[in-house]
Amino acid sequence: MHIVIMGCGRVGSTLAHTLVELGHSVAVIDQDPDAFRRLRGSVAKHAVRGVGHDREVLLAAGVDRASAFAAVSNGDNSNIISARVAREAFGVQNVVARIYDPRRAEVYQRLGIPTVATVSWTSDAILRRMIPGDGRLDTAPEWQDASGSLSMRAFPLTEAWSGVTVAELEERVPLRPVYLVRGGRIVLASPGEPLAEGDVLHAVAHGRDMADLAERLEGPREDETGRG
Repeated sequence: MHIVIMGCGRVGSTLAHTLVELGHSVAVIDQDPDAFRRLRGSVAKHAVRGVGHDREVLLAAGVDRASAFAAVSNGDNSNIISARVAREAFGVQNVVARIYDPRRAEVYQRLGIPTVATVSWTSDAILRRMIPGDGRLDTAPEWQDASGSLSMRAFPLTEAWSGVTVAELEERVPLRPVYLVRGGRIVLASPGEPLAEGDVLHAVAHGRDMADLAERLEGPREDETGRG
């Protein structure tokens, strides 16, 4: 694939080198020519100076043949405008924008522009590790898609689920298990994996089901665990 990245800071340059190593072609846009010093090898040959929402600059970067566009500069407005131009003017299918202001991120997600709100995402992750088990923090999604229809959350499991396999849990509760945290280790939620008391299940589900899921997983009914 050909991918265009707007912003040649640490994130943008890291993305560019990783994508090239994966076999993709990449063009990087930035207003500051000194920023391109972060690029090495063949990546440096595809550096375009200018603003990411300028049509001529985008065309020079090959946006008209791009499969993806990432706006990761240090400006929220520049990132979201560039992302919208890439999607709406050039029809790029896979677009993402980095946003520092979490309030703006929510607005742009409702407009259909996937965003990564770095400040809120990082602070939430730190808080969960500093104060594990705090219900006020556990109710916030770890991840949510741009439309808000799907979310990922962590669910501590009680003794009532011990011995129930991941596949059996998925049959009885409307969620998709992703992984388990067990004794500080990450365990892949494979279908035959038996659950244990103290496991923290990280699962994806429809946003509308999240409140009910938390209650059901805290104290499952006999018909849900298969016991009785």
